[in-house]
Parts: sequence; structure tokens; C-alpha cells
Amino acid sequence: MSRRPWSVIAALGVFGLSACDNMSHQENVRAYEPSKFFADGASARLPPPHTVARDDPAPADPVATGRRGDEWARTLPLPLSRPLLERGAQRYAIFCVECHGADGYGRGVVVLRGFPAPPSFHDARSRAEPVGEVFAAISDGTGRMYGFADRITPPDRWAIVAYVLALQRSQHATLADVPEPERQVLASTP
Repeated sequence: MSRRPWSVIAALGVFGLSACDNMSHQENVRAYEPSKFFADGASARLPPPHTVARDDPAPADPVATGRRGDEWARTLPLPLSRPLLERGAQRYAIFCVECHGADGYGRGVVVLRGFPAPPSFHDARSRAEPVGEVFAAISDGTGRMYGFADRITPPDRWAIVAYVLALQRSQHATLADVPEPERQVLASTP
């Protein structure tokens, strides 16, 4: 086969593509410039009524903000469940244990190597802290701790909060916290 048909096909392809320049000649409007496209001439448009942003949470959503109205949430906005606690334990082991330690006393490996210790989750102030405030500390950071909002999703941050609550409860449980059938088993063991 001669070279001529291929060169003709290539030339036609180049000419055909050069006619498709509408991408480089699109009308674009700078902010607040008038637009000929819309009847009212405005270029800045509001979203259509009743649309919902897919990724942005509602401004008053406690799952995203840690707040209920003007106050920190005092209860978890997600249902407490075994999968939530297991996810929280997993996320805690990935993001928190280096500083806070596996037990939450603030004696992680980073601290053992000389970094300042974070507050213990088991002191009275930490145990009295609203869960929304713990969520905000994970999200935005506090003291020397940087925020994790760009690395941990809000549901995973709440899972960590639930796990921290479980850590706190595990260190400050009383016999009254143990259900009666288990209490009898404990009483019968030597």
C-alpha cells in the first residue's frame, strides 16, 4: 500500500480537528459582568430552588458541626453500636494512638520520645467535656494537636469520639455499671 492514502487521511484528520475550535472560543463571563445568555442579564446565578448540595452538610447538622444549636452536642448524633465502636477503635489506632496512647492516658510513643504529652482522656475535665467539643478538637485541632478534618470524615470522627467515651468508661467503671447477671458471675469467681 502506498503512502499517499495515509497522508491524505492524516491531512483530512488535521483539517477536521482544526474546525472544532468552539472550546477555545466559548463565552465566559467574569464575576458581576453582565451576560447575554440570561434574560435578566445577570451572570451570577442562584442554585435552582429545592436543590441540595451533595457534599456540603447542612449548617446546623450536628454530625458535621458537633453542635446542637448554639451549644456543643452532649450526646452522639449517630447511633451507638458495636460497628461504630469497632470503627472508632480502628481509626483511633491509626490517627490517635501515637500521641494519646492505646489507653488514652497521653503516653503514646511520640510522648515517650520527648514530645509534650496531650491531656489524658481520664482526668475530670476531659470526662466532663461535651462530645461535640471532642469532635471539634479532632476536626480543628487544639493546643499542639493539628486538625484532622481533611483526613477523617465526620462519621469516622464520631466513631473516634465514641471509642474515647468507651476508653473513659473502661477506666472509671463501677460495679453498678455491670449488668446483674455478669455481676453474679464476677462474685462467684475466686
